[in-house]
Amino acid sequence: MNQLNTINQHTGTAIGDEIDARAFRNTLGHYASGITIIGGLETTDADGNTLDTAEPVGFTCQSFYSVSTEPPLVSFSVMLNSTTYPRIRATGKFSVNVLSHEQHEISNQFARKGTDKWAGIDWLPTRGGNPVIVDTLMWLDCDIYAEYEAGDHYIVIGKVNEMSSADWHTGQPLLYFKGQYRHLREIDVAAS
Repeated sequence: MNQLNTINQHTGTAIGDEIDARAFRNTLGHYASGITIIGGLETTDADGNTLDTAEPVGFTCQSFYSVSTEPPLVSFSVMLNSTTYPRIRATGKFSVNVLSHEQHEISNQFARKGTDKWAGIDWLPTRGGNPVIVDTLMWLDCDIYAEYEAGDHYIVIGKVNEMSSADWHTGQPLLYFKGQYRHLREIDVAAS
């Protein structure tokens, strides 16, 4: 019996069967990832009128990764029905804030709908004006380079214009695994 037949017998989901959305999410939950806040500075209201004061906007995003080093490109994915992403898209730029292990409450705050996500959040602007959350593990400032619709998400690619300096990178990342926040733990290396 070949390996593929053995795998299919043990999974319960054969090739060609419809994939259950909840089972798919649960399976993907076994891939540990970092947590980011995608941010922007909104300068116009819903009617296109210029705001007196630019307002920060943002959302929690787990689907983030590097794409290219030349040119420096990164990507994130966001639901098509997001109410925040169109407000960021309108500016043509965004920031990526990679959260540190102490910032799980910030992740939760930005994941909620209908609240002031920036209430009580200390942040600084990049040269491009995008918000960088204080004490993040690292950050990037990007222009929107490309956007693709894929299923129920947009895949957004950003060209990096500015990034955190080496002295900013202290602490440990906030991780997400099997539906819960996790922290890194050093692996004990046995002495040879």
